[in-house]
Amino acid sequence: MSLHNIRLEVMLTLEKNIETFVDKFLIAPEKIWQPTDFLPNSQSEDFLEEVKEIRGLSKEMNDDFWVVLVGDTITEEALPTYESWLLDVQGISQHQGENGGQDNGWAKWIRSWTGEENRHGDVLNKYLYLSGRVNMREVEITTQHLISDGFDIGTARDPYKNFVYTSFQELATYVSHNNVAKIARKNGHKMLAKMSKIIAGDEMRHHLAYTEFVRQIFQHDPSEMMLAFQHMMKHKIVMPAMHLRHSGEDKGSLFDQFSVVAQRAGVYTGFDYVDIIKKLNATWEIDKITGLTAEAEKARDYLMKLPERMYRITERIVIPDTKYNFKWMNPLT
Repeated sequence: MSLHNIRLEVMLTLEKNIETFVDKFLIAPEKIWQPTDFLPNSQSEDFLEEVKEIRGLSKEMNDDFWVVLVGDTITEEALPTYESWLLDVQGISQHQGENGGQDNGWAKWIRSWTGEENRHGDVLNKYLYLSGRVNMREVEITTQHLISDGFDIGTARDPYKNFVYTSFQELATYVSHNNVAKIARKNGHKMLAKMSKIIAGDEMRHHLAYTEFVRQIFQHDPSEMMLAFQHMMKHKIVMPAMHLRHSGEDKGSLFDQFSVVAQRAGVYTGFDYVDIIKKLNATWEIDKITGLTAEAEKARDYLMKLPERMYRITERIVIPDTKYNFKWMNPLT
């Protein structure tokens, strides 16, 4: 049987439990938080006072913090790109049946997951707008570019590689939002801290779902899953932020500057990247997986040694204190 057919068979096997995954890892729209739960109520008499308070607190936070929050928001708002990419993955079908009728179980998962993720960009965008610290038109232009440019995450239509990517990316966004929450709380920005913390909670729940998919694939097809994991780590996970750009600039022109600012702010660092690899190795217990081919054994050896090797490289990186001019930022008045 070809690798293509084996992957399809494994996806069909996992799909039999999709309702269980949906019930365990996702929450119904009526029960989960919605953006308005964390924003000033525009129908309240206190609305303008609450907005003034947000604007006042926002002036206390430095530009680096807001640049990172803008990057996080744009990453969340590029959701149409992720959904269209995942709906094209092998084993995920939007048209099950002879007459193109119903989605298959995986498509239901992707749509439900997208529905949850959609709230993140929604609430953060509104908060940025109310803060008064950000040039929203430039933010909106960058968001539109990111969606219309598209980006290649290096997985093709391979479900194994895609689930490694989502397992990594969901944990990375958890780390980023959680660190934003800590910084906001430390600076008395309680509403933003609460909002970021609960977004981080969603990301962790989604991370647990995707790591569970990979864990189950390891049980059915260990060697190919190990090789897919190695492939993604060798080529590095391509973050959506790698494609950020201002109006009139080239695709990806902002990434190096944004990366420096994120590390300088302590929101997402090279050490976080290494830590995520270590966590994935431990979560999937790759040291205990049996029945591997000789090639997959080599892949496992590479993955086990990778965090230490990357940690040593990361230790040598010097973060510059250069002041960058992001068009997203409004000057303080």
